[in-house]
Amino acid sequence: MTPPLKLILGTLSALALAQGAAASDLRERAQELFAPLPSTIPALNDNVITEDKIDLGKALFFDPRMSASGVFSCNSCHNLATGGDDNMETSIGHAWQKGPRNSPTVLNAVFNEAQFWDGRAADLAEQAKGPVQAGVEMANTPENVVATLMSMPQYIDWFTASFPEEENPVSFDNFAKAIEAYEATLITPSPFDAFLNGDDAALSDGQKAGLQLFIDKGCSSCHNGINLGGNGYYPFGLIEKPGADVLPPDDRGRFAVTETADDSYVFRAAPLRNIDQTAPYFHSGKVWDLKVAVQIMGTSQLGEEINDAEADQIVAFLGALTGKMPDVTYPVLPAETLKTPRPTGEVK
Repeated sequence: MTPPLKLILGTLSALALAQGAAASDLRERAQELFAPLPSTIPALNDNVITEDKIDLGKALFFDPRMSASGVFSCNSCHNLATGGDDNMETSIGHAWQKGPRNSPTVLNAVFNEAQFWDGRAADLAEQAKGPVQAGVEMANTPENVVATLMSMPQYIDWFTASFPEEENPVSFDNFAKAIEAYEATLITPSPFDAFLNGDDAALSDGQKAGLQLFIDKGCSSCHNGINLGGNGYYPFGLIEKPGADVLPPDDRGRFAVTETADDSYVFRAAPLRNIDQTAPYFHSGKVWDLKVAVQIMGTSQLGEEINDAEADQIVAFLGALTGKMPDVTYPVLPAETLKTPRPTGEVK
């Protein structure tokens, strides 16, 4: 006998209510651990964001003439078309030298507690100064950067508009502040943010199951907050050290910053937003499969064997962290002049 329509509708209604209650409970747990991205650009310390400064920072971010060779820009290693990184094990820089670590994404980096894998830069302005001067990256000097900028009248005008109260607006500090202002706009709201904000339908059932596992397994102990990481330091191999291919013995992580024995092989927890767009993984860049990376983290950090089915669910959840990219139009850069320093490929 076919059940009465009223009974069917009642059963479906009860099922929907149960699913809604389960989603609500899961969201409450998630809200205790994570935070959604804000709907506006965040304020920066000692750096007021203006449209002029954002436009200047964008030009500087894409300008390869900020490198000694005239080949590499910020976008070379933090490519906004490929997830904000370069999708290489470690970056290639000046004179085709290979860098020591995997390039982190620039997307949402403004929400990280500190920058770089070892946290040696407190903010994006300080971070912006590092690669420009690193011999294996852009291999330039602050003096040459300023000379390059001063040689182009359009840049002088843009710096003057961006820092109107300064007598000498074209400076290496302001170069970094402008890039910081632009990078602060690179925010990618995702389905997970919509879920945190109350939209039950933003995540699939599989993604919700993955979120539940992510919390229950203990992944959220390190990967929490607004960026699901980027806000704490932990030994890589807390329970069991991975092999030397994943954890190279000559890179001791935060020890290079603090020279404290307890910081040997300690690294900043990787922020997980857009993680499925930013392979390969870990500071060594040796793991290309996100599922394998999840399982390595289970054994090394949690002492937990994460089976294939569980890893698939966690990876499904991580896919919900992939957000909408801001619209990016490649800028037209100021023209060089006869005073512009000439590029060099010399390795010093």
